[in-house]
Amino acid sequence: QVQLVESGGGLVQAGGRLRLSCAASGSIFEIHALGWYRQAPGKERELVAVISSGGDIYYADSVKGRFTISRDNVQNTAYLQMNSLKHEDTAMEYCAAQMRDGVEYWGQGTQVTVSS
Repeated sequence: QVQLVESGGGLVQAGGRLRLSCAASGSIFEIHALGWYRQAPGKERELVAVISSGGDIYYADSVKGRFTISRDNVQNTAYLQMNSLKHEDTAMEYCAAQMRDGVEYWGQGTQVTVSS
């Protein structure tokens, strides 16, 4: 199993920046991919970005050019750099890990609020 703890959320003005962190512990070498998902009030949870153990990266169209996902294997931490934030980026952000056996684990989430 792995445990995921998100941090870095907060309140930021439109156009501002935040850097989210996802600290992983446990069976970290069995992680196939790490992803960031977000859920705004009244909306379905959506994929924001994913990075695989092989380095493949995917972004939602809504965040391309603004967000960057990365992974630090030494610190066992994934990051989401969020630039040029918009009000519509306001959401609870979740980190998720997909293990090599297909099992998924989720963090508790960190709130991102962008003021207009």
